[in-house]
Amino acid sequence: MRGLKRLRQAALLVLALALPLDLGACQSGTSSEDVLGSATDGQKGSQSASVGPAKSSESLGKGPVKVSMLLPLSAGGTAGDRGRKMRDAAALAMADLGNDLLTLNIEDTGGDENRARTLTTGALASGAKLVIGPSEQGAVRQLAAVSGTNRPLVLALADNYAGAPGVYSVRLNEADSAAAGAAAIAAKGARKFVLFMAEGETGKTIEKRVANSLSIYGASLAVALPFGPAGGGSEKAVADMMALVSDPQAIVIASGSTNPAPLVSALRAKGMLGKNVSLIGSSRWLEHGINDPALQGAYIATLDAAEIGPIADRFRKAYNYEPDVNVAYGYDTVALAAGIASAMGPKGFTKKVIENPTGFRGSTGVFRFRDDGAGERAMPFFRIDDGKLKQVEKSTSGF
Repeated sequence: MRGLKRLRQAALLVLALALPLDLGACQSGTSSEDVLGSATDGQKGSQSASVGPAKSSESLGKGPVKVSMLLPLSAGGTAGDRGRKMRDAAALAMADLGNDLLTLNIEDTGGDENRARTLTTGALASGAKLVIGPSEQGAVRQLAAVSGTNRPLVLALADNYAGAPGVYSVRLNEADSAAAGAAAIAAKGARKFVLFMAEGETGKTIEKRVANSLSIYGASLAVALPFGPAGGGSEKAVADMMALVSDPQAIVIASGSTNPAPLVSALRAKGMLGKNVSLIGSSRWLEHGINDPALQGAYIATLDAAEIGPIADRFRKAYNYEPDVNVAYGYDTVALAAGIASAMGPKGFTKKVIENPTGFRGSTGVFRFRDDGAGERAMPFFRIDDGKLKQVEKSTSGF
């Protein structure tokens, strides 16, 4: 009982550390430009990190708990821009919370898979209690395959990574967004759902997460259909659905990198999106833009810029550019480490603590990690209206 009490205290303390509640703010009428992650780095809604040449390695803080952070600091393009933003955010979190609790060693992967693998192996053997990163998919997959009781916990920063035991997914992925959106509609009474999901293993993960979130509300998937370049096109996908199910109450489209607009247009052409049928998208729709007339009226659960407000002003003053979702991820991961170290010390970095079902509150909202490594988030629920995201609910989740 004593251990459980300390665990709950740790979760609550990390909540307070990661986002001071007295600094909270709320916002309504959010547009697509205001949503975290809705614009790609270097485009609208975000400025590039204006920092000097990246250091190959640096150490921040003087605390007793060692943490490793692997970022693509010297990489070109989007990857390098993301890495430098996360580095700046980590430095701010250390100044705010971690300097006396953590020693944060930051290493530059350069965006190179081989270098990332090498640095990852070194981080695992370094005595670090926690590894933050890497963002390279191959290196993260390697981490997931490494076993051993002494392996440190890992907060992976790769895009659209589903998670694995002990290697947790930090970034919002499509499975979480689709599950939260489906849950929001199920909570309103819809019971019969159709899912179009990305092909391959990614799609299987999405299907599992959506089905699980629906079960909480007594709803279920009538059919789940892979959709993508190998599937034969939008018309065939719609025909396959119509042959298998009639009168769905909601249709979820989480098709990965495939543009959802042609599929939505095909559904509308066949009369499958009538008044009583809700259309639910995912955060990945934002990569393709939401101005297409076919997409109007669809719902999406995704992150909200309002959550980053409490750290935004300090970040702007420190670095002279606008914070975005990458800043939020960099800050939250280090703040989480500092919170655990403060509440429980070096022994607090365990699966039991990191997987606490209470979750944590950070600058990306409330989040928690499952025992399979998946990240789950509570996030606002939006409706697409005139090419913009209009908030209809402050918070929804698939858990």
